[in-house]
Amino acid sequence: MPTVIPTGGALGAEIKNLDLSQLLSGDAIRTVQQALLDHCVVFFRNQTLTEENQIRFTNYFGQTVEHVRKQPDRQHKEIFIVSNIEENGAPIGALGNRELTFHSDLSYLKRPGTISVLYAIEVPRTGGETQWCNCYKAYEALDNDLKTRLKGLRAVHRHYNEDQNPPEHIDHPVVRTHPETGRQSLYVGRHLTKYIVGLPPSESEALLNQLSEHADRPEFVWTHHWQVGDLVMWDNRPTMHRREPFPPTERRLMKRTQVFNADDIPFE
Repeated sequence: MPTVIPTGGALGAEIKNLDLSQLLSGDAIRTVQQALLDHCVVFFRNQTLTEENQIRFTNYFGQTVEHVRKQPDRQHKEIFIVSNIEENGAPIGALGNRELTFHSDLSYLKRPGTISVLYAIEVPRTGGETQWCNCYKAYEALDNDLKTRLKGLRAVHRHYNEDQNPPEHIDHPVVRTHPETGRQSLYVGRHLTKYIVGLPPSESEALLNQLSEHADRPEFVWTHHWQVGDLVMWDNRPTMHRREPFPPTERRLMKRTQVFNADDIPFE
């Protein structure tokens, strides 16, 4: 049976004794699912996976779907390539080598990403680490007056590449409730959250900056140092994540799959 070992940080756990290239038992799947609910991020070391293996594993937790951002034709549309590598003068994937600031995947959609899965095939020698923020803990640490102020507020999320956005502007609660755990968490990040509905622009900007600076505090953040063969799965509902930049001369190749659950439109 799998063994769950918490990182000892703000969130995250390693799961050992599972070969994800093999079919998993119902008990193993339930262990992984509970670990994800308990720790928000789980990771597996030393995996050797085909794309079919990764898709099958992801499908244990919901239906894998194609990413909204289009990529070159590939055998499995459910696999989204995250890479700075170029072939024949063209990128083979997305997101390059730059820093990516804290965000929750696909929050600019009416039904944002529920679970993301990222598998490491090539990693740079320096940089490229991923950090996750525990938005449960960030919310719980707010003072009562600020919690009261946030109640009922909604914020518009928008991608910086306009062609990825739906026609309408999408807003979500600033504080959302997890449909499975019942816990509340902050659901704003400066990468994709544009403004708070109904507030004057200056007040919206100040509040978003305050919440972002609060959530970024070290006591809420855990860093994953990637190794080849790592598979990391995270719950986007109570977390945000960011990526450290890395040198453009270094290669990084990851394969991502994504789950959207039908009941995961954020609610207060």
